[in-house]
Amino acid sequence: MSGQGRRGAMLCLVLAMAIWGSSFIALKLAFAELPPLWVIFARMALGSLVLLLAWRWRGRLQYRAGDWKYLLALSACEPCLYFIFEALALQNTSAAQAGMISALLPLLVAVGAFVFLHERVSRTTVAGFLLAMAGAIWLSLAGSADAHGPNPLLGNFYELLAMLCASAYTLLVKLLSARYSVFLLTALQAFVGTLFFLPMAAFSAPLPESISALGLGAVLYLGVVVTVGAYGLYNFGISRLPASQASGFINLIPLFTLVFAMLLLGERLNPAQLLAAMLVFGGVALSQWRGAAPVPAGVLD
Repeated sequence: MSGQGRRGAMLCLVLAMAIWGSSFIALKLAFAELPPLWVIFARMALGSLVLLLAWRWRGRLQYRAGDWKYLLALSACEPCLYFIFEALALQNTSAAQAGMISALLPLLVAVGAFVFLHERVSRTTVAGFLLAMAGAIWLSLAGSADAHGPNPLLGNFYELLAMLCASAYTLLVKLLSARYSVFLLTALQAFVGTLFFLPMAAFSAPLPESISALGLGAVLYLGVVVTVGAYGLYNFGISRLPASQASGFINLIPLFTLVFAMLLLGERLNPAQLLAAMLVFGGVALSQWRGAAPVPAGVLD
């Protein structure tokens, strides 16, 4: 790929991370007025509508026998399971803490590539993963219940489960993007998510009689900008860069989330949590260090 093409892919990933960082705040605002499952259904339905209107630009479709298993797994991981866990997370923890837990995603992708794709992983990546995990656990234990996060330990655990789903999704997108356009993979997520969450929302809590302009705007933002924009940009970036390199941009989400949460929601981390967050970032930075020799596949099995 040319230098200009790489820069374009990297710019798309940075924009996707900024949008995803803001999505934690939009979800918090929407969940304050609407039942979580209705919020998730609405964002999927809105995204599907936008993609249907743009269907003429759907791009390549080169189905290969057996791909249905990978396409089904991709949709199951994200949006289905991912959004269930993220909704549970944001009902129990703050947007800022959830964003910090998302910093583990690049490490989870590296571990997944090691286990399932037999890619070589450096010892510093392993050390960084353990350090970041320790920081995430400390971040959760150091949190205290407040209006932003009534049960941070449980909420951060749900966010970790969401990140496990996201790591599987990243590996599957990298596998499938050679045969399916970014548009089609994004549309598949939106359509499956709409069908999956409609019955769940219908049997969940009833809709309120009214919703404020802020709540409505949050849902529209999630459906159009996040579901279509962020996923489209992310899928494009993954299709143009190595999965391990593309997933490294996830490290920007906690920074964007923390800034947005402080500016828009008034959230703060206590001193112990700030130290824990630094530990997470330190582990992530260590995992990206390229100086040490890689561990041959199978050594850690």
